[in-house]
Amino acid sequence: MRRPTDRPARATRRPLRRKPKTLDADPSLYVPAGGGGAGVVLERSGGPGARPAPAGPGGSAPGVTAEPAELLAAPAATDRGPHEAQVRERARQIAQRLALPRPPRSGPVRRGSGTLASLPYRGGSDDIDLDRTLEVLAERPVPEAEDIVVRDRVRTKRSVVLAVDVSGSMRGERVRTAAATVAALAGALHRDDLAVIAFWSDAALLVPLGAPVHPLALLDQLLALPARGLTNVAFPLQLAGRQLARIPARDARVVLLSDCVHNAGPDPRPVAGRLPRLDVLLDESGEKDLDLGRELAGAGRGRLARIRTYRDVAPALQRAFTD
Repeated sequence: MRRPTDRPARATRRPLRRKPKTLDADPSLYVPAGGGGAGVVLERSGGPGARPAPAGPGGSAPGVTAEPAELLAAPAATDRGPHEAQVRERARQIAQRLALPRPPRSGPVRRGSGTLASLPYRGGSDDIDLDRTLEVLAERPVPEAEDIVVRDRVRTKRSVVLAVDVSGSMRGERVRTAAATVAALAGALHRDDLAVIAFWSDAALLVPLGAPVHPLALLDQLLALPARGLTNVAFPLQLAGRQLARIPARDARVVLLSDCVHNAGPDPRPVAGRLPRLDVLLDESGEKDLDLGRELAGAGRGRLARIRTYRDVAPALQRAFTD
């Protein structure tokens, strides 16, 4: 039986438990710049929170300004060794546990993990679509193999935005587990379009939707970002909505990995309600806001999963992606 927290009910909006700090300026969106060497170079995008120009289906490309880039230094090589090896091993273990099913969707009859479609025969399926085949053969007295029409599975492609909290409250072991989770999930979603946002009071669009994803390089990027600043949950959810603006709702979702200790910026719950779907992985190994996590997932028509260690991540994602 599912726990009540697995699928939170939508509730009347109450005042936030913590009164978040009002930001003096709009949050900034950063994007990676080339040539970062051992660190991560982030440059401000084309304006505070501005939507970058499109770079493919549902995707974006950074705008470039004359503003100076910001260098976030990676840990010294002497400090990285054991921790890097542990986190990479953790990412591998999470990835081994992940076997995410395809999402349900309306349309043609489904079989297995894809939607049944009528396709020219190319040596795969032997399930002949007799009606379509007869239509083709009626026009071609000398048929070829590809004139045989068969029914085969066509995989649907999801568009997923991962928003991972790297604020000051997610320091130490928590941010390492978050980085490993994101890298492993990126590997599991290699057939899908994926965007990755790291956030604190500002946010960095590490991978725009539709761009190629390299899980271990993404892991290194996340580990090189120091835990910093306040937690503005609303901003990454706004960015995620922009990334998914041109994607059909049935194929789009956002996964938020955070302790939900929202202490800067506007109320994130109305933003969650405008997303096609929001699933929340709540890190409860330290300080957390369980009530806000529940309300975000409820507003986003998704699931809340409570995460204590990396071992909890794969089962939680499997439950979320079953819907």
